[in-house]
Amino acid sequence: MQPTFDALLVRMQELRDLGGLIGLATWDQETYLPPKAAESRAFQLSTVQGIHHERLVDPRLGELLAWAVDNKSLTDDQRAMARVLTHERDRAAKVPKRLVQALAEGQSRGLMAWREARKQNRFAPFKPALEHMLSLRREQADAYGHGGERYDGLLEGFEPGMRVARLTPVLTALRDNLVPLVGALQAAPRKVADLFEGRRFDLDAQWRFTLRLLGDMGFDLEAGRQDKSIHPFSSGQHPTDVRLTTDLEEGTLTALFSSLHEGGHGLYEQGFSEAHYRTPLANAPSMGLHESQSRMWENLVGRSRAFWTHYYPALREAFPEALAGVDLDTFHAAVNRVTPSLIRVEADEVTYNLHIVLRYELELLLIRDELPLDELPAAWNERMERYLGSPPPDDTRGVLQDIHWAWGEFGYFPTYALGNLYAASLYAAAKRALPTLEEGIARGELKPLRDWLRTHVHAEGHRRPAEELVRTVTGQGLTDRDFLAYLKSKYGALYGVSF
Repeated sequence: MQPTFDALLVRMQELRDLGGLIGLATWDQETYLPPKAAESRAFQLSTVQGIHHERLVDPRLGELLAWAVDNKSLTDDQRAMARVLTHERDRAAKVPKRLVQALAEGQSRGLMAWREARKQNRFAPFKPALEHMLSLRREQADAYGHGGERYDGLLEGFEPGMRVARLTPVLTALRDNLVPLVGALQAAPRKVADLFEGRRFDLDAQWRFTLRLLGDMGFDLEAGRQDKSIHPFSSGQHPTDVRLTTDLEEGTLTALFSSLHEGGHGLYEQGFSEAHYRTPLANAPSMGLHESQSRMWENLVGRSRAFWTHYYPALREAFPEALAGVDLDTFHAAVNRVTPSLIRVEADEVTYNLHIVLRYELELLLIRDELPLDELPAAWNERMERYLGSPPPDDTRGVLQDIHWAWGEFGYFPTYALGNLYAASLYAAAKRALPTLEEGIARGELKPLRDWLRTHVHAEGHRRPAEELVRTVTGQGLTDRDFLAYLKSKYGALYGVSF
């Protein structure tokens, strides 16, 4: 039968639909799934992911893609769709269906074991599941193929084109710049008090405020929703069905920043071009670029003085007792307080990347099979003390704090750091393009930034590699210069330190 693009498009749409159902089942697993249904969900995900894998590696799809990639009669977008799907298919074709299903079951069982280990506050109950998942991921990396560095095979799935040989120097240099910067801020004569200690913030009022922020930043709540989960995350089944979650706690306002963070992801998912819906181009080219959007909204916008110039009066109205006597300057300093902490998702933006470097270094050792699992908690604690000066008192606040290893997402953590670097460069470019951007933010005008990002980042989808897109928008590729300059300027002023 003569190949046609319409025939290929049907295959693309089928794959996207199956992927959306997998995403929906995973989202439900983290929000509303009854505890006793965990076992059945493991089988369901294994079955659906097996079907997705079969469709993806089908020889007929390979024939259609081979015809389309270099077909000059197709549009640039159509050939880009074929290139992106070919890359995905080539990787998937190297992994047997048996392993795909084993990974799906391993993820669900790993999640159950992780939750039980956290309940017991002991790493031991999680160890067998983690050991099994590591074995599967090593096998997967070998199936993908690599030049001797298994981690490269896994990293490619999150940050295409990135390799350990390039990533390690980037993260090492970032670590070596941040450790003394944190030390200088800790030693600064100007101190920032912990505003939140002993205060209580009504959970319902927090929830209402998070929804207001999502609406103001342009997240379409008729094409998405927010729910609650232990570990905040976002899930985009389709640009008209984007799920966000946040975590509410009475003793902190972390939920506000979690919602801004996940809302940044959500805006990206809702911002893909309608012409790309149900195709491989309705996707970010890398998780690092995706993460740049969440970190930008959470930190560069959400922790800025301009932002709170507008929103702090409303926040005081929402929490009149908790914020009584707290002025704007005090609050702004408090939400930017730099203090080494145990928990990554609660870390300030100066110390945050040190949490990422720690995880990256341990992941690399684990995938290389150079760190026995019995020694993992101690290795975690040693690095926490060396980089952040705060060894965790227990496993729940240490090696068990993140869900990523329960899912077997080795190679994902570095994208958070790359996202911070990309975010600083993109925000600097946005300020150059929109000279009154921060004046508008101080008036509560958040959508001009959303619209600029939608034009220059979101609507591009997966047309181009992440770094190429960033270079086009900012004039430079991956660099830590903008990020370090931003930190030194902002925190130097807050703490009275010259860098």
